Amino acid sequence: MALIGRVLDAQLGSRSRNLNTMDTLCAMNKLAEENIWIGGMFALQQKEAIEKANITHVLSVLRIDLKESLFKGFHDHHVVAVDDTDDEDLLQHFPTTIAFISRGLSSGGAVFVHCAMGISRSATVLTAYLMKTRKLSAEDALETVRAARSFVFPNPSFRKQLELYEEMGCPDAVQEHPKYQRWLFKNQVEMSNMIGRAPDQIRFCDQEKEGAQVQGLEEGSSENVLRCKRCRQTLATSHALAPHTTVLSLAKDSTPQVCSHHFLEPLLWMKPEMSKGAVSGKLKCPKCDSKVGSYAWQGIQCSCGSWVVPGISVAKGKVDEVKVSRL
Repeated sequence: MALIGRVLDAQLGSRSRNLNTMDTLCAMNKLAEENIWIGGMFALQQKEAIEKANITHVLSVLRIDLKESLFKGFHDHHVVAVDDTDDEDLLQHFPTTIAFISRGLSSGGAVFVHCAMGISRSATVLTAYLMKTRKLSAEDALETVRAARSFVFPNPSFRKQLELYEEMGCPDAVQEHPKYQRWLFKNQVEMSNMIGRAPDQIRFCDQEKEGAQVQGLEEGSSENVLRCKRCRQTLATSHALAPHTTVLSLAKDSTPQVCSHHFLEPLLWMKPEMSKGAVSGKLKCPKCDSKVGSYAWQGIQCSCGSWVVPGISVAKGKVDEVKVSRL
């Protein structure tokens, strides 16, 4: 119990003071207006409470081998083997967990969603479910879960994943969404940077379904494109731009610095250079072979002061930005 207390203090801070007994952790809590319960793995031992709640489906969101005997008598049991860590991708499992919860409810029974302590992983999954089914924002959905179990607290990475899920519009096909793929690729780059290597796999954004929007234009549309100043070769459209936040100086008399580079997502014309496995290199126009920019997986500092990771840039002095349309 002392160890659990220290873990909770580290995760929740002052919130952990409300957890005075083991009974609080072992309890199951019911969501308002839903036949869904949330709790920790210890609640599975509360057979009387399980039966009273008419639990028919159990969703286990943790990477722990629990005794099979704990799940006897349930209609269905689904496991999502994930850890409560900053590098865990729980977002990819949202469609599966939402479908499982919905299936359990449609059967006329009740669903119990649990992780180890009923604090982070289970709360994240339930928040995603409410976002999808009730059309709630990430914040409002989490507050709904917190109204049932006051000390739920998804870790910072899971919070960001919920916000990304909201940005994506809560799609059914999460892994096919460009924003998810960008987020996943950025995480892979950061992991590679930690060991001083280039990423093993590179996501080229014009190789995806949205490729027509990156290199070409759909009929009747208009777009800003970047062209090589020397030969007029189209290098990218604004769909391939990687936005970054300009760093503002605190000095009163300072003048905001203008960005001297366009930062981009990886594009197929960069593949010959990026396939070398180097952590940095030069980018040349695929038509005239003149240098137009550079890349560094560990990041590049823009002239405005912002550090962009990964850093894939073309110099504004090497390209022309023009607006084109297709009739």
